[in-house]
Amino acid sequence: MFIQTETTPNQDSLKFIPGISVMTEGTAEFLDTRSAFASPLAIRLMGVEGVIGVFFGPDFVTVSKDPESPWPTLKPEIYSILMEHFSSGQPLFRSEEDRENAGPQDTRILDTDSEIVAMIKELLDTRVRPAIMEDGGDIEYRGFTEEDGLVRVKLKGSCRGCDSSTVTLKNGIERMLMHYIPEVKAIEQVLDQEEQIALDEFTKMEQKLKKQDKNP
Repeated sequence: MFIQTETTPNQDSLKFIPGISVMTEGTAEFLDTRSAFASPLAIRLMGVEGVIGVFFGPDFVTVSKDPESPWPTLKPEIYSILMEHFSSGQPLFRSEEDRENAGPQDTRILDTDSEIVAMIKELLDTRVRPAIMEDGGDIEYRGFTEEDGLVRVKLKGSCRGCDSSTVTLKNGIERMLMHYIPEVKAIEQVLDQEEQIALDEFTKMEQKLKKQDKNP
């Protein structure tokens, strides 16, 4: 087996391509050891020092690291874990229930969806998701409010925390949705509670350091 790597717009995320199917449908993301327990492969990758996120796509695995850990140090161990897993033929998830819980159902069109929501989901699934997966990530639909025309989404995989993600959202996805659906006025990225807390703490630390620089 030969595992290829591809860079992504996020320098701290690499796309590993084993040449075989990874997820038969949907995608799955793991950002901590608790969620990674659902997958033997994810928990092993999360055990590599410096790895902070694992994302399963249709035919690739995106691994994200912290900025301090260099890829040349991490890659050999990641290659070894991926090679061993895919060569052994062991399942990606511990149970069918774990697999179902891991995959997003966000763009499945429901009977209760309005025509606008159904169109948003369809465009995200058929036009946006394939392009984002090329970069080793995914997009998750999180809601639409008709009052202000705001579409809420969550970026995953390599797109999470990527500097170009805001540009992608505003210049690419927002523009396309507004073109096809006049009711859409804007798009916004949502963060989970844990991510928001981490971001708030990071901002506080940044402000504290700036104050120290000004008042040595």
